[in-house]
Amino acid sequence: MAAEARKLAPGAELVADLDALIDSGVDGVVIASPSALHAEQSIRALERGVAVFCQKPLGRTAGEVRAVVDAARAADRLLSVDLSYRFTEGMRRIRELLRDGALGEVFVVDLTFHNAYGPDKPWFYDPALSGGGCVMDLGVHLVDLALWALDFPKVTDVSSTLLSGGTPLRDPGRQVEDFAVAMVRLANGAVVRLACSWRLPAGQDAVIAADFYGTAGGAALRNVGGSFYDFTAERFHGTAREALAGPPDAWGGRAAADWATRLAAGAQFDPDAERLVDVARVLDAIYGR
Repeated sequence: MAAEARKLAPGAELVADLDALIDSGVDGVVIASPSALHAEQSIRALERGVAVFCQKPLGRTAGEVRAVVDAARAADRLLSVDLSYRFTEGMRRIRELLRDGALGEVFVVDLTFHNAYGPDKPWFYDPALSGGGCVMDLGVHLVDLALWALDFPKVTDVSSTLLSGGTPLRDPGRQVEDFAVAMVRLANGAVVRLACSWRLPAGQDAVIAADFYGTAGGAALRNVGGSFYDFTAERFHGTAREALAGPPDAWGGRAAADWATRLAAGAQFDPDAERLVDVARVLDAIYGR
């Protein structure tokens, strides 16, 4: 992998490990290792004055995420996580509608991420290494999208059903879920429903959707033809619909580019990193932790 990366950046210095990378004098690092390593590696970098962009999840539990955010605050270093769906043009447009009150009082959010495939790395299926199954892998995006779009309202209750092979998860210490449904209740009475899965026979590669319904209308982000990358966004007025965004939209690298741009401009600790803990607490509640 290092050799392939060097083809893209032939002038780059090749180092042996994370410590050598940190010691090389870089301003920031990207953490893209297995989930069990994210928190420890992020903290190691932050404590030595290096900013961090981490793949999701930042930690396997809210406790791990809390520790990373605390380390970023103490070091006054920029911390971001690759919650990339925030950066789709469609979700940006929908969030603008929500912030402007154009949909009225939102009372239901319906979120879906079904993947007809599953991870190809064995560690994903070991809860000690991954922290969980499809909820940790896919559901983190859904929880973050809902809370971020609604400006992080207070969560009052979470209930869930976790399945493996079509039956309830019997041993969470040894199994991970491949299908999950959760209900998240907000302080204003609104309900967020999410469903996610691996290897679901959904008739296409993926089913990805985020639907927001309010007293004055609705809006939805939905993938096109089973694509993992192409999305449309629409606003609903009764039985009519209005296009907000559609492909092509090169959103995949925007989260990392946003972090790098802010880092280059001298950005230090961003208090919005606290929201990463809010998302992790909901995931903990889904898992009954």
